[in-house]
Amino acid sequence: MSLVSIILALLLEQARPVAVDRINGWLAAWADLLEARFNAGEHRHGLAAWLVGAALPSALLLAVYALAFWYSWPLALVLGVGILYATTGFRQFSHYFTDIHVALRDGEVEQARRLLAQWSGRNADRLNSSEVARMAIEEALLASHRHVYAPLLWFTILGPAGALLYRLSRHFCYAWQAERVDGLEGGDAFGEFAQRAFAFLDWLPVRLTAISFAVVGNFEDAVFCWRSQAARWPEEASGILLAAGAGAIGVRLGMPVDAGGMLLDRPELGVGDDADPDFMQSAVGLVWRALVMALVLLTLLGIASWAG
Repeated sequence: MSLVSIILALLLEQARPVAVDRINGWLAAWADLLEARFNAGEHRHGLAAWLVGAALPSALLLAVYALAFWYSWPLALVLGVGILYATTGFRQFSHYFTDIHVALRDGEVEQARRLLAQWSGRNADRLNSSEVARMAIEEALLASHRHVYAPLLWFTILGPAGALLYRLSRHFCYAWQAERVDGLEGGDAFGEFAQRAFAFLDWLPVRLTAISFAVVGNFEDAVFCWRSQAARWPEEASGILLAAGAGAIGVRLGMPVDAGGMLLDRPELGVGDDADPDFMQSAVGLVWRALVMALVLLTLLGIASWAG
């Protein structure tokens, strides 16, 4: 039933995109409430907040889903599709990528810069066309993992509770990390467990996504870039995804860029040519092929389970 739920949720999200801003607003309010109630500057307070904010809702959902499946499998199917619809989907980020692609293809670099800045939250005023395409590809590879592949994997493992746990953990990781970066008192200790929990939940999905990129793209270059370049990136998980994705489509990512007068010193990832709108289309193809491969594998596993 996991495969059916996934397909229905993806089709529903394509037909009627979820209200991402509203959901993000609810998650932000929930994270702020937990921080206000639990943050007293110690590690154990962050652990307690994560347990109440992420683990407890996921455990309750797991119990409800089990009861629904026992009582009526159509009810369980509706619940699974609803949770997936709210926590996953390409339309949560694809409109930015598509609009940037169209703008660059039409020569409207300034419009592409504005869209990239809105999407990434970073200043893009001084980027040229190639740099805009490069950073858009990077954002798309990371977003496809965080919004599609990783939550779908956890859904396959734990049902709707897995997708919810991943989504909540990801939000808390970055919400409470932001407080630490801003230098708020106690932010470091409070957000530490949320970051470790998300790193644990993301460890396997990151590597499976990178393997998927390699299998459906240029396998040799993807593996080479993963093994030789990923460790250079400041954040391990992102480095693996970007290096494997860049190698898979034969494009150069990373590299220093000018962000509003400040040079971001970023290592080079990938092999091949500089990014352009054609490579943006290649990135779209890579993402969709990886999804199709995952669905085919789920289908085969389902058939094998049924036959056994």
